[in-house]
Amino acid sequence: MSSLWPVSGDAEGILALLRDWDAAQDPRPLVIETSGSTGQPKRVLLSRDALRASALATQERLGGPGRWVLNLPPAYVAGVQVLYRSVVAGTEPVLHSGSFADDVPGVEGRLYVSLVGTQLRRLIEQPRELQALAAFDAVLVGGGPVQEWVRQRAEANGVPVVATYGMSETCGGCVYDGVALAGAEFKIGDDGQVLLRGPMLFDGYQGEPERTAAAFRDGWLITNDLGHLAWDGSLRVDARSDDVIISGGVKVPPQAVERMVGDHFALDLAVVGVPDDEWGERVAVVVGVDGDYDGWLTLERIRECIEPRSWAPRQLVIVPGGLPELVNGKPDRVAIKKLAADA
Repeated sequence: MSSLWPVSGDAEGILALLRDWDAAQDPRPLVIETSGSTGQPKRVLLSRDALRASALATQERLGGPGRWVLNLPPAYVAGVQVLYRSVVAGTEPVLHSGSFADDVPGVEGRLYVSLVGTQLRRLIEQPRELQALAAFDAVLVGGGPVQEWVRQRAEANGVPVVATYGMSETCGGCVYDGVALAGAEFKIGDDGQVLLRGPMLFDGYQGEPERTAAAFRDGWLITNDLGHLAWDGSLRVDARSDDVIISGGVKVPPQAVERMVGDHFALDLAVVGVPDDEWGERVAVVVGVDGDYDGWLTLERIRECIEPRSWAPRQLVIVPGGLPELVNGKPDRVAIKKLAADA
C-alpha cells in the first residue's frame, strides 16, 4: 500500500497519489523520511508549493519539460522529485528496467535522469550504459559530491553531467553546478556554514517544533555543510560540519582529502575520522575494491597526494566488494566509520 504520509510504496502507487495530491484544492504537506546517512533520520514536511517551485525551477534550468527516468528508490526525496517533476511536466516517467541501453531507445523529446555518484561511477565502466547515458539531455548527480575523475570520464563520452546540491529540506537539489536555481539563494555564514533559502524550503520536521526552529537562522536554512564561494561566485561545498576530523588539533575536511586522492586514483573511497589515543582522531581512507586485489595501493602512495601534509591519512582500510551503502545508493558513512574503527 502506497502513501504520502510518509511517502512509501512502489513507484506506480506513489505516482498515482502525487497526481491526486497535485490536483487537490489544499493538500497537506507530504512527509519524506530521510535516509539517515548521518545517523539521524528525520521526517521532513514538504508542501505542494515548495515541491512545485522546485520542479519548475529545475525544468527552467534544464531547458524545458521532458521525460524522466526513475532509477532511484521512489520514497526518498530524489525519487519523489523524479515522479513529481513528471506530474508537473505532464509526462509519463520511465520506470528503469535495469538497463539504460534498453530504456532509452524510442523515448522522444527531452530526456532526464537523476543518479547518485555511486551509480554513475558504476555505469561508466559499462560501455553500452555509458553510450545510452549520452542520449540524455541532463544527467543529474546528487546525494554527495561527484568524484572529479568520474565526471571527467562521463563527460569525455558525451554524458551531460549536472552536479546537484541540496537535501530533503530543500525538495532535493536547489543548486546545480554551484549556481542556485531560480528563486533559491545561498550564502556562507560567519561560521563557514552554507545557508539556503527560497520557495522550495520545507515546512518543518513532523512533530519536532524545537528541531525545526533550530534548523533556521534569520530565515535561512542551516545546512550543517561547510563551504566557500569560488572566484566566479559559485558554491563549493567542502565538508559536513559534523564530519570535520580534528586530528592533532588540525581540522581536516574529509571531502577535500577525498578529492585529492580521487585526482590521482580512480577509486571508490571515503575519508573518515576514527578515535585515536594519540591524535584524538586519525584520518582514515576507506577504499572499496571489486574482484581480486593485489595490494598495489599503499598508505604512503595516498599520503603523497595530500597537501597540506597535516591532512594526510594515517590509516588505509581495504573493503572487498565495495563500500557499504544506504538503500538510496548513498555511502553509509556510519557503517564506513565503524569499518575503519574495527580495522
